Parts: sequence; C-alpha cells; structure tokens
Amino acid sequence: MLGSPEQPGVIPRALRDVLQLTREASCSPGGEEWGYSVSMSYLEIYQEKASMGVLDLLEPSQQDLPIREDRDRNILIPGLTERELRGFGDFEQHFLPASRNRTVASTQLNDRSSRSHAVLLVRVARLQRAPPHRRRVAKLCLIDLAGSEDNRRTGNRGLRLKESGAINASLHVLSKVVDALNQGLPRVPYRDSKLTRLLQDSLGGSAHSVIIANVAPEQGFYFDTLSTLNFAAKSKQVVNRPFTQETLQAPAARKRPPEDPGAGSEGASPRAKRPPEEEPPEAEPLSSLLPLEQLDPRLVQRLLGLEQLEKQQGGAGRRLPLLSTPRRERVALLCQLEETRSELQKLKEKQKELEALALLDKACQPKPLHHSKAPPQARKQAVVLPLQKVQTPVGKQAMPSGDEGILVIQKRQGQAAGPGAENQAPGWELMLRPDLLAQSRENLVVLLNQGSAKELRALHRIGDKTARLILAWRQLHGPFGQVEDLQQVEGMTAKQVASFLKANLLSALGCVSPPPPAQ
Repeated sequence: MLGSPEQPGVIPRALRDVLQLTREASCSPGGEEWGYSVSMSYLEIYQEKASMGVLDLLEPSQQDLPIREDRDRNILIPGLTERELRGFGDFEQHFLPASRNRTVASTQLNDRSSRSHAVLLVRVARLQRAPPHRRRVAKLCLIDLAGSEDNRRTGNRGLRLKESGAINASLHVLSKVVDALNQGLPRVPYRDSKLTRLLQDSLGGSAHSVIIANVAPEQGFYFDTLSTLNFAAKSKQVVNRPFTQETLQAPAARKRPPEDPGAGSEGASPRAKRPPEEEPPEAEPLSSLLPLEQLDPRLVQRLLGLEQLEKQQGGAGRRLPLLSTPRRERVALLCQLEETRSELQKLKEKQKELEALALLDKACQPKPLHHSKAPPQARKQAVVLPLQKVQTPVGKQAMPSGDEGILVIQKRQGQAAGPGAENQAPGWELMLRPDLLAQSRENLVVLLNQGSAKELRALHRIGDKTARLILAWRQLHGPFGQVEDLQQVEGMTAKQVASFLKANLLSALGCVSPPPPAQ
C-alpha cells in the first residue's frame, strides 16, 4: 500500500491520479462552472476492544475517536483531523509524518510489522459556483489491513500477543460480514468490529470495492495463501449498488435592515414604521378565484366559512390553528389514531372468532331425525342399584340379574371394622358383572376368529399392520382359544394384550343379546 520512492504503492499512486483528474476537470471547457476540493484524513485502528481504538495519525493523541452515522446513513468520525490538498506536495507533507506515527513492531517474521489497520480517507467535493449550487461529494477509502498472525511463527509475547489477538479478531469479523452478505442474512454484524463499522459503506453498501490480496509463494505458507485466496473469492461475490447523490445548497437568508432605535420610543410598532412599498400585498380570497355558481352549495358554504375563520384569526397572513399544529402534537395525534385503528381491527377479528365458534357449536349439536318413522331404540344403560340393595358381606358379590344393570357395587376388600370405623369413609367400588364379563370375552374371541380385516381394525389398539398379522396367524395356527393367545402374534406383548382387553371389554357388551322375556 505504501511502497518506496522508487516503486510507490497503491496509496501514493491513487492520490496522484485523483489530484490529476481534478486538475484536468477544472481546466476542461466548462470547468469554470464547477469548483473542486480534495482533502484527506489518516487514522489507525489499534486494539479496538482495549483502552484504545480509532486514533488520529495527523494529530496523534491518546483519545479514542467515536464512529457515528448521520441521518443519510453515512459513516463519519467526529473530531477527526482533515487536511486540504492543493497538490501532491501537500499530500507528501501531511502523509509522510503521519505514517511515522503508526504503530509498528518487530517480530520473527517482519522487522516492521504493522500492529494496526491504517485507513486513509480522501474526500473529493464538486460544488457548482452559480445557482442552484449543486454539490457532489465522493469518498475514497484506502485501507492497509494488518495480516493475520500465527503466534507460533511470530513468537509474540506480552503486548505483541495482545495486538495480534485484536488483529485476528477484527479480520474474523470481516470474514463473518462477507459471509452474511453472501448468504443474504437479515443481520450483518457490522457493529461487532470498528473496522467493519468504518467500512460499512464499502462492504455491501454504495461504493465500488477492490481487494488486493498479498500472498507468499513459499511452500511453508501454503495454508495461509489458500485461506487468503478463499477470503478474496468470497469477497468478490459481494454485490454493491453504487449510486450518485446530489444535494442543493440552500440560498443564504437575506439580512433584515436594522431598525431605527428611535422607533420604540414613539410607541409605534415596527410594522407601522415599514414603508408603504414594503407592505406585503393582501392575498385575494379563494372564493373570488373560483366559479362558485358551478360548485356544490355545501362546498361553497364550507369555503366561505373557512375564509371567515381566517379573517377572525388575524388576516390572510396567519395560518389557521388547525393547520399550524406543532409537529410533536401532530405525531401524537397520528399515533393515537393508529392505535385506535389497531384496537378496532383486533375487536373485529375477535368478533369473527366468536361468531365462528358459535357456528361450530351449533353445527356440533345433534339434530333430531324427522325422516325416520320408526322411533329410535333406547340404548342399554348401566343401572346402579341403591346401596341398601347390594350391600353384601365382605368376600361375596351382589349378582343382579335380568334388567337390573351391568354394574354392581360392593364393599372394598380389607375395609376396617372397629370402634373408629364409623368415622371412616365407606370403601365402595364399581365392578362389571362376571357373567357379562365372560360374555364380552367370548365375543372378542369370536371376532378375532371370524372377523375380517376391516372389523379387526375397528377394535381399539388394533391397527392395519396388527390386523394383517392376526389374519396371517389365524391361517397358520387356527382359531384363537382365548384373548390371551394374542401374545403369540408377532409384536404383541402381554402388556399390549392387557391394554387391548381393557379397551374393548365395554365395547363388546353391545354384542350381548338381551334376555328372553319372562313367560
């Protein structure tokens, strides 16, 4: 980047070309219309996450300069020294002493190793001398990056080791920024490093960017060269969108003529002392400029009302109070209006949800079948008998028969009986009638032996694969003797058979035929 007097590097060559181009542009035909100015700033980024950071090299001090962003999203450094350049001699006069202020040190690989990243900011401005005073500003960033260091080769210790850690960390963040731009991630970590924050315009911004990679041809630096070339290849894929932004310089405000000091003593206002020729002409009312007979009567009435209100507020020179609302109050009113609209939208959405739930509940309610002439048969329900009818001694079960029900209540085994037994809660439990339990098991065995695949899939805990396995086992080994024989089917365990039996016992009760009527 620096080079030597015999072979100058990129920085002196670039400054010579910029100064030559501005000189030729000012001497070209029509160049008298524009004025050109070139200025430079020189800084270094040294141990950016330590006590130091961005340091000014033109006027060196120990003060860390902040990095800011203006309203146009341009990166700037407040307090950074800027020198104007009228020729290449001015550049050498400022740049050479500033280069000696840069932090360098000796390592095992380099006698003058850069311990910081140096950034030369060149600003070129073009200003139109005549109105409308158009202005364009271009910024050229020339960055001398410190290379990544392998401390095993450089032999860094102490402060040198701390410096190399800061250099490698900033280069790592630079690589992360390039990867994020290539992948199109929503967040690009510009702020993780002062180097990437300063180069935000150049990395995926509005600038043309060029990276010059320095590699070593020795075999011992093969992996370093490969890593550098991979980084350069990834950086080449970043797409920038340069554009030209032109600003217009606002005209200077006219100075008011000094007032007569004696005017105040006479008690007259400054407006009364103004000469008649300087009085602003009174604006004609809008109603005199419009064909009122062709407009809507309601619109004409509103227009005349506004004009009358304007006259009451002090003439045509003052704005209406509604139109002169301060910006802060307008913003507050707009925010309140937006919040009200959002609340109304939420209420409408909630109302729609409630209406949808109401329609869903209405659709889920059972409807009577009017087309069926035959009355629906009453389903058989479980009948729980009163306690006084089923209380039996411990160890014996109540056996209701007929239509008395399918459930029985019995006293729990092991119920304590003694002086304090009356204070204890009675232990009663519901049990299925043993005869119906046996009948439901038989129905399940019949269904397992004679049912089709569709009927088997209708049972609980039986899927398509298990149904096919039951059919295959039935063809190979014959009918099932009892429900527990399902354990012999591939994939069925004793726990699964117990779960199957528990889930299907009550459903199998529907297969029990009602008892014959009494003769």
